[in-house]
Amino acid sequence: MDRRDVLKVSAAAGAATALTLPAMSFAQSPGGGSRTVTGHLATGAPDFVYLPVRVPRGVREIAVSYRYDKPDVPDGTPGNALDIGIFDERGTALGGRGFRGWSGGFRDAFTISAEKATPGYLAGPVRPGTWHVVLGPYTVAPQGLDYEVTVTLRRGEQGETPRPSYPPERARGRGRAWYRGDCHLHTVHSDGQRTPEEVAAAARAAGLDFLTTTEHNTTSGHAAWEGLWGEDLLVLCGEEVTTRNGHWLALGTDPGTFLDWRYRARDDAFPRVARTVRRAGGLVVPAHPNCPFVGCQWKFGYERADAVEVWNGPWTADDELALAAWDNMLVSREDWVPAMGNSDAHREPQAVGLPQTVVHARDLTRRDILHGIRAGRSYLAESAKLAVDLSAAGPRGAHAAIGGTLRAASDAEVTVTLKASGAPADATLHLVTDQGTLRTAPAAAGPLVWRTTPSLATYVRAEVRHPAKEGSPVPGAMAAMTNPLWLERAERG
Repeated sequence: MDRRDVLKVSAAAGAATALTLPAMSFAQSPGGGSRTVTGHLATGAPDFVYLPVRVPRGVREIAVSYRYDKPDVPDGTPGNALDIGIFDERGTALGGRGFRGWSGGFRDAFTISAEKATPGYLAGPVRPGTWHVVLGPYTVAPQGLDYEVTVTLRRGEQGETPRPSYPPERARGRGRAWYRGDCHLHTVHSDGQRTPEEVAAAARAAGLDFLTTTEHNTTSGHAAWEGLWGEDLLVLCGEEVTTRNGHWLALGTDPGTFLDWRYRARDDAFPRVARTVRRAGGLVVPAHPNCPFVGCQWKFGYERADAVEVWNGPWTADDELALAAWDNMLVSREDWVPAMGNSDAHREPQAVGLPQTVVHARDLTRRDILHGIRAGRSYLAESAKLAVDLSAAGPRGAHAAIGGTLRAASDAEVTVTLKASGAPADATLHLVTDQGTLRTAPAAAGPLVWRTTPSLATYVRAEVRHPAKEGSPVPGAMAAMTNPLWLERAERG
């Protein structure tokens, strides 16, 4: 079929262009059998290709497998990468009512029945009607992309769908305290190689108090943690929303909340999806915004963000760029968003909790942790061995900690103190303001004390850095960093 005959701007995919193929019918074999479709996509193909599948009555299980070619390409040229997922007979609209799963490019086959589903997919009845297998040509080689999709329907009685068991919204906690968490983690429910059991064990070993499950474009991991949370570990539900113009984390959403990824920055869908996150009680957090990989760099702006992932995994040049861009936001307190640090751990030897976000919260509950993150009452650290305390003291008992504000006369003396217990012996402490770094000292020398005034510094934040590599113009890797505390000029009296 000529591409021009089937290409359309599909409302099902928000505002993204989509190619809808002729429907796959099982009319000649009611309730069972296999069908295969092949096709070719050229460079510049639509973002999504929909294969309608007419499912008759009497089907117990639907199984889908696919493959595509991976021709050689010149260095520096993206090759073929084809994602896959499925929507059921309820439709493919932006609200996601018919969503049944997404595995991206991480699996070449999946099955769905009422009783169970492949990780990344949601168990539930296989009802009659038109389902849609969704292909996402993430990148297409210059030669184009040849694909083959096989759908198998198996007859039988519908089984019973297990009732999902979602994590509780609170753990025992220690009352008002600092709580350590990792809010960007992957398991076998997307492209990770660890099971939820292995991630929970790693989180406890890393000294974490909470974690967030953030699988790519699917909620199937939300119900995968039964028996793994506890009084010592709070598990939050979330998702890594993987679009063509950047990835973002939805943190602490209501379990099962569908979040669409089928749009670009040029479309009008992101604001609506961000509102969905807020209505579900969660936060919007751009992830690894300066990652150089295709589709990873953040293009949506920060006006709808609640925080930003400045530090992703072991410190790299990408993080240094993200830090610089984030620091530029701090000139205007109205425009800034707090910084976060997460491991984005997928497999061994990637370490869960490297880095971690340490949040000052009223208690170890979903609501309190998210409130602390949104308010910027947090710092980032490479491990639980390192604890940071940044504070400012002014006249008449005025005081501020991380995320807080100290108001004093423009010329009033303010004493800023930075403590970093457990810091590496060869690390350096830095106090950074809107003018740049104004004080440094060896971590081994003890607390760093600096006297300033609100007229000199709009904000103060702290960094704890490892030594720079000899001869390198790049600063040393981060060991810890804080969100700012603010110095606000006030009239005398």
